[in-house]
Amino acid sequence: MHDAFSLTSIARLRNAKTRSISAENPAGAVGGGAQASPGDDEHCTSAADQLGRGWKVRPCLKNFTPGRSFTLADIEGPGVVQHIWMTVLDSVHRWIRLEVYYDDCPEPSIRVPLGDFFANGLDGRALVDSLPIAVNPKGGMNSYWPMPFRKRMRMVVTNDGPETINELFFQVTYSLEELPDDAAYLHAAWNRATTDRAEPDFTVLDTIHGRGHYAGTYMIWSQLANGWWGEGEVKFFMDGDAPGAPTICGTGTEDYFGGAWGFVMDHKRDMRPKTYTTAFLGYPQAIYEPTDQHGPRLPEHALYRWHIPDPVRFETSLRVTMQALGWWPGMKYQPLADDIAATAYFYLDKPTGVPELGEVGRRYAR
Repeated sequence: MHDAFSLTSIARLRNAKTRSISAENPAGAVGGGAQASPGDDEHCTSAADQLGRGWKVRPCLKNFTPGRSFTLADIEGPGVVQHIWMTVLDSVHRWIRLEVYYDDCPEPSIRVPLGDFFANGLDGRALVDSLPIAVNPKGGMNSYWPMPFRKRMRMVVTNDGPETINELFFQVTYSLEELPDDAAYLHAAWNRATTDRAEPDFTVLDTIHGRGHYAGTYMIWSQLANGWWGEGEVKFFMDGDAPGAPTICGTGTEDYFGGAWGFVMDHKRDMRPKTYTTAFLGYPQAIYEPTDQHGPRLPEHALYRWHIPDPVRFETSLRVTMQALGWWPGMKYQPLADDIAATAYFYLDKPTGVPELGEVGRRYAR
């Protein structure tokens, strides 16, 4: 399988075929691109009326009404998805449910709000400059997570929101090729909850079973109280660890995302955190708006960590949690009741289903 990030690999010829699916070539067929004529279906644009077939006739999917689903890609394997590009209006990223099905598994192995998959779940306006995810102005969302599949890969989007989405642009590029025996399946699961002060542990990923490795976390942390919020530890319970006794335990929230000292550069002059985006670690958004249309708005933070050079490998099971912890006056830890949402990315030796998202209101950013 091609190493997408290797200059040595790009110079090698291999027995593989590149294909790409978009609204202009919905099946990724050989010679199947740019075949639509104006008026062929509801997705054709009137802007091409004077040009005709072969021009930009069907660049996107239109009329994405509430409750409607589109199958973006349905590919016979073996192969690997190498790149996904998508864009929608910046107000609907969490309305859209993204699901990916592999092989014969009846449940999706990826089930997330669209924006969260691309580290853009807060307001659709984040700029991300990382290795597997890049989001560029304005709202050009790119994924380079390798997505191997052996028999079939099906990608579906559903509008769970209250209004019609007029345009959905996308392109899915993949390689048809034989896979090595150790090629695993990318999974992504989403969870959102308000933590409890009595037990302020947020479940990033509930227990999964199989052999694999944990590949990344994207998190939106919405404070429900003022003050510092990032003292909590991330914990990896692996291969039958007892409750309360994880094999891997971090030292703090900002530590896990690669920062330190509250992300603040000068504690004496300016206590505002400094955002950043790097290949494997990022804090692309820190929103401190005093009010919005719904009244006072408390701070919101968007962060990511990709475990690409340091995957967390497990043999039989994995569970991941994050504490919500801040400070009381007097420098004592304070458990927090905060609103947290997380997307967990992981690879497994077999495709398996991930949890439901719940009703769409649960996804709305505050």
